[in-house]
Order: sequence, then structure tokens, then C-alpha cells
Amino acid sequence: MSIITLTTDFGTSDGYVGTMKGVILSIAPDVRLVDISHEIAPQHIRQAAYVLHDAASHFPQGTVHLAVVDPGVGGARRALAVRTSHEFLVGPDNGLFTLFLADEPDAECHMITNTQYLLPRISSTFHGRDVFAPVAAHLANGAGLADLGPRITDPVTFPIPRPEQQADGSWRG
Repeated sequence: MSIITLTTDFGTSDGYVGTMKGVILSIAPDVRLVDISHEIAPQHIRQAAYVLHDAASHFPQGTVHLAVVDPGVGGARRALAVRTSHEFLVGPDNGLFTLFLADEPDAECHMITNTQYLLPRISSTFHGRDVFAPVAAHLANGAGLADLGPRITDPVTFPIPRPEQQADGSWRG
């Protein structure tokens, strides 16, 4: 049985998370869905990156991690699917996967462009439902990463702060 995890900043007071789950289950009815968090601070990409990265290593090989914290929805940012040595990642190309890519700089990244793997109508404000959820479901069903779109070598990342030892021997973090 395939596993898809969900990490969002949607909260749980409305139907957005449930709608994404419905899309996934319509495409991959036997998948097991696991909520990592839907309480990421609104549009807080770094928090989501940390929470997802921290949780992902505790899931079985081949898990599909769907993350939607997307201040750029409707804009020019790309949709991304990534394969690391342990998992698949699906979400906006806005830095969400920075920590995974730092661990594995040679991870395979593909821009999602093949409309065959998306819902027929794409809203400008709900790519979680229309783009990312169906792609995650298709990956869980065994779709090939290369089928989703072209490989890219320049995914968006953010600088990762590292502690630095100072001249006096103290550490700055």
C-alpha cells in the first residue's frame, strides 16, 4: 500500500484539506493518507520545510510527501516533483524542499507540466487540489517522474543558517 503525507498551512476549519484528500482518493483509492500538519503558520515556507524534513525520515521508502505552503499560487512559480533516495516530494518550487536538496544535491527534480496528470480545470488559487494532489496520487500509483515534465537543475532553495564558531571560541547561531 502506498502512503501520501500532507503538509499545509490550510488549517482544519474548512474543507480544503478534505477536498485534496478526495482528489487523491479518486485517483488512488487504496493509498494511505497521513497528515503531518495543517497548522503551519500562513505562508511560512521555512517552517513547513523543517516540519516536513523532520517527519519524512520516519516514513517508509517510497512515501509521497505532498506539501502546499504556497504564497506564490497563481504566480510564475513552478510546480515541482522530486525524487530523493528515500521519497517523492510534490509541491510548489518555492524552497519547501530545500533541506531535502541540501541532503541530496543530486535529487531528481522535475517541473510539472504534463496536463495528463492534473485535474481538467486549474484554478488560479487552489493548486493543492488541481495540480499537487493529482500528481501525488499518480506517483503513488506508479507514474514515472519523467512523465510529469522536464527535469530541472535549478530548484528554488533558501540559505540554511549554520552555527559559526567565533574568534573568541563562542558560537553564533
